Amino acid sequence: MSTQYYLIGLAAIAVLLALIPAVKIVWQYQRGVVFRFGKLVGERGPGLNFILPYIDRMLKVDMRVETLVVEPQEVITRDNVTVQVDAVVYFQPVNAADTIIKVQNYANATSQIAQTTLRSVLGQSDLDELLAHRDKINERLREIIDAQTEPWGVKASIVEIKDVLLPEALQRVMSRQAEAEREKRAKIIHAEGERIASEALAEAGARLATAPASLQLRYLQTLVEMAGEKNATVLPIPLDIIRQFAGAMK
Repeated sequence: MSTQYYLIGLAAIAVLLALIPAVKIVWQYQRGVVFRFGKLVGERGPGLNFILPYIDRMLKVDMRVETLVVEPQEVITRDNVTVQVDAVVYFQPVNAADTIIKVQNYANATSQIAQTTLRSVLGQSDLDELLAHRDKINERLREIIDAQTEPWGVKASIVEIKDVLLPEALQRVMSRQAEAEREKRAKIIHAEGERIASEALAEAGARLATAPASLQLRYLQTLVEMAGEKNATVLPIPLDIIRQFAGAMK
């Protein structure tokens, strides 16, 4: 009887040893790639999965978006300016089988592609384009990186240039240039204001010359303003007397 129980126990242990390796749990954000005797069988989705123990092997691939920070790269732009640029790349596997079969380490491979692409694209761009049209450069980088990682089952969704570090000498030159540009605009605005004021004064003088009564009222208004500012009494002299006096002096 004891021998029978012993055999039953051994059978139960054998069954457990056979079933435990056959049960695989794949999380929602993962995909399982199954190989049988080293040959690709297919992919398994999330949930409870069974494989042939000791014959099949399952490798799990994380399908979530990964963030890759590209370290600062020294780049020479098309107009021969040396800058340091860093970037960030958001990518994710879209084909689990390709990420296992076609590349050994897709994250490291994507990082190398991003670095070389960053230097290549920025080397074909001017400094002004890099500073003013960064969105276009970001899109160009994304398209190139995505095209090169697509055979590995990896998709680059976003590529962003984080910072552009200029040499100190160039920063000083650009600061002086910006200051000169601001002074230029200020002088142009001031000159435009003077021109408008002179035209308005000429027009007012022409109108007052054709209307003596208006000139007399303007003269009296000026006397009132002078008296208010100096806190003194001003005696008005009619303009006719001034004109007669001026004619007599001539």
